Amino acid sequence: MRRSARTLHQLPAGVARPAYDRSAVRAGMLHLGVGAFHRAHQAVYMDDVLAAGETGWGVIGASLRSPDVHDALAPQDWLYTLALRSGEGMQLRVIGAIQTMLVAPEDPGRLIARMADPAIRILSLTVTEKGYCHHPASGALDEAHPDIRHDLANPEAPRSAPGLLAAALALRKAAGLAPFTVLSCDNLPANGRTVKRVLSRFAALRDPELGKWVAGEVACPSTMIDRIVPATTDEDRADIAAALGMEDAWPVMAEPFTQWVVEDRFPAGRPDLAAAGVALVADVEPFEHMKLRLLNASHSALAYLGSLAGYGTVAEAVADPAFAAFIRAMMAQEIAPTLPMPAGVDLAAYQEALMRRFANPALKHRTGQIAMDGSQKLPQRLLGTIRDRLAAGVPFPRLALAVAGWMRYVAGVDERGRLIDVRDPLAAELRRSAAEAGLAADRLAPRLMGIRQVFGADLPADPRFRAAVTEALAGLIRLGAGSSVRHLGSPSPDHG
Repeated sequence: MRRSARTLHQLPAGVARPAYDRSAVRAGMLHLGVGAFHRAHQAVYMDDVLAAGETGWGVIGASLRSPDVHDALAPQDWLYTLALRSGEGMQLRVIGAIQTMLVAPEDPGRLIARMADPAIRILSLTVTEKGYCHHPASGALDEAHPDIRHDLANPEAPRSAPGLLAAALALRKAAGLAPFTVLSCDNLPANGRTVKRVLSRFAALRDPELGKWVAGEVACPSTMIDRIVPATTDEDRADIAAALGMEDAWPVMAEPFTQWVVEDRFPAGRPDLAAAGVALVADVEPFEHMKLRLLNASHSALAYLGSLAGYGTVAEAVADPAFAAFIRAMMAQEIAPTLPMPAGVDLAAYQEALMRRFANPALKHRTGQIAMDGSQKLPQRLLGTIRDRLAAGVPFPRLALAVAGWMRYVAGVDERGRLIDVRDPLAAELRRSAAEAGLAADRLAPRLMGIRQVFGADLPADPRFRAAVTEALAGLIRLGAGSSVRHLGSPSPDHG
């Protein structure tokens, strides 16, 4: 039996379900990038908004690439199961906030028309770092990006997020309508300012007057999002089907913890997000840095070093005392000192909470999933902290080892001689650099540091950065990830 609106009443008694009349809901938000994270995070908050009686805030989902999620959820009336997993077991909840879904490549005009509908007051995005078609090191639009060049030549049939946003905003401007609020929910530094910069530049290249209007009228509040959401596996689907007594083609798995911090700037209106548990603040930046530099940086370190050491999941990696000690020391000694936080924020408690979350054995958050798109993630997760350490004149051996872990990983062969499936927008360039340099630190490190989209111009020019990363990579190649991590796992004056 398949999950659908007609079978909701047949769910087991312990499964939570939408506490509102879905037929009375009208769309107020359109979301680009309806992957697992959106469905386990923002859509859940909006489900709570609808349950509180604000029925004008249903979600229209849109996929920018594949019809897979659309095709899985359409027969289920867009319902799906959220499974919260921890050491205590599994809690199940059916989410009903998504009203319908569109697939951009199948009919971009239809999607743009829905985005331009005045009922849509918030346009949110989870398109990953690479979806913004920008230079991660600078935050500027990548004007040579193939999708950007395509969209400027074909403004009515765009395929990038900036192109779609600009097309819909152009329609609203032409109709004399107010713009929607653009709400980025991706792990970008100052994500609101970044999307505003990228979108304004794209719009100006398309039409200077549109560029001025976007720059002056479109609100792009910054956000910080936090919930660990592993990719759904066939085993997960089987577990959910057994628990429900019916099939769910695409459930989502997540940890119980969830957090959403949002800059409260919505000229077109918003629901009562605070009542749904969202923290509405004047300045998101301290919380964003806390999460990017502690949680996401630790995830990336565990992904590359853990994968090289043979660990398939984050929980397996931190179950190794050497890896747990390494991550604790990296957070406490190298990252936390760069984080000025508002009064009342306990960074030490946050770090311990992260270690408990990483150790959750029920999540099965795969290191290979986190390792994807590293060229886009490193500038936000690791390199900003390194710049701060360099400016303060203090060492960063563990952060250097994490960067070296990425370099060793993208070389494409693990410590056992097996090929690594490197998935990255710069995969071809990374493969070419690794092949030409070989597995020698004094050749591989400078070749990869020369990729300006990742490292910019400043870091490769700093002898302290070059030396620290090259030395870390040499040790990683010579000793392996396990021994390198063990060496840096304990606090010591020599290691900062």
